Amino acid sequence: MRTLLRPVLADVLLAILLTVLTVVTLVGQPGAPAPVALVLAALSVAPVALRQVAPVLTMLVMIAAVGLASLLGYGDLPSNGIGLLVAMFSVATLRSRRVAAAMFATTSAVLVLMFASMLDVVVWSQLAQSALILAGAWVLGEGTQRWARRTKQLAESAARAVADERVRIARELHDILAHHMSVISLQAGLAEYVLESDGPTARKAIGTVADTGREAMLEMRRLLDVLRVDRDEEPDLRPQPGLEMLDELIARTRTAGPAVTVVVSGAARSLPPGPDLCAYRMVQESLTNVLKHAGTGGAQVALEYGPHTLTIRVTDDGPAVRGYHEGHGIRGMRERASLYGGVLTAGPRSSGGFVVSLRLPLAEQ
Repeated sequence: MRTLLRPVLADVLLAILLTVLTVVTLVGQPGAPAPVALVLAALSVAPVALRQVAPVLTMLVMIAAVGLASLLGYGDLPSNGIGLLVAMFSVATLRSRRVAAAMFATTSAVLVLMFASMLDVVVWSQLAQSALILAGAWVLGEGTQRWARRTKQLAESAARAVADERVRIARELHDILAHHMSVISLQAGLAEYVLESDGPTARKAIGTVADTGREAMLEMRRLLDVLRVDRDEEPDLRPQPGLEMLDELIARTRTAGPAVTVVVSGAARSLPPGPDLCAYRMVQESLTNVLKHAGTGGAQVALEYGPHTLTIRVTDDGPAVRGYHEGHGIRGMRERASLYGGVLTAGPRSSGGFVVSLRLPLAEQ
């Protein structure tokens, strides 16, 4: 509310200043001005106070005051027409081009009437000069409107970019935490279960918990280094994970219980960093869901390198899924895939278990 009042207050002060100067100028001329002349002169500038609230009405009042003053023979434009220029600028800034054109035409007609009433012959050079000045106010106002529109579009674009970045960061955090915490939870439970009966298995499980925790912290640090404002410390510039780290991901998942097999067909090739991270996160999220929902059943990760596409399919032989509802993880994978022109499908299998399939386009080689 306060930000809206400030421009209006400035307009009110401008209107008061212009009105006082106009009246003082008329009073200072030889001969006492008629009261009607003073009122019309004031009306030619005072409505500036409402130029941002009702720009068209403001300009119409000013045009009527100037036109009536000319018809009554009160001489030249009050305040040299500065009120009309401000009004023309305001209409061009706040209203459409069609409305501004109508106001310009109306004002031009009044100017012709004024010059005709003052002189026996219209001096076209003076009329053209006045029209050009008025047109300049129109062009300046329309340019200001375009600039304001452009500024608003840039602000909206920046807001969308911030929102998209928040979604991306949330997706990365989900992928990192969901997988590693699932492994940690399962291994901690296993260690507690066999702590007294099977010491070596318990130690191995505790070691897996430690390794997984360190890896989660490392990936979190990589992500948070990008967001740090304080750059006194050198950020971790190691690349994000990709399919070259798939073996480590599979091994870590196997330690949590499920028997995971990997099948690769076609000529394997490297991917750009974005699609490579997308493919890795898809497998990571899918195996996390296997840990959560399929228990210790088997799972398969199949990578098929075609001439133009890479297809990754993660399946498990867990129990039949009933009442399936897509969660945040699946939606996040689908959104990530769409960023790189990929298509992701997911759903329960008729024979039991679940399947997630990702198809990513590959660059020509």
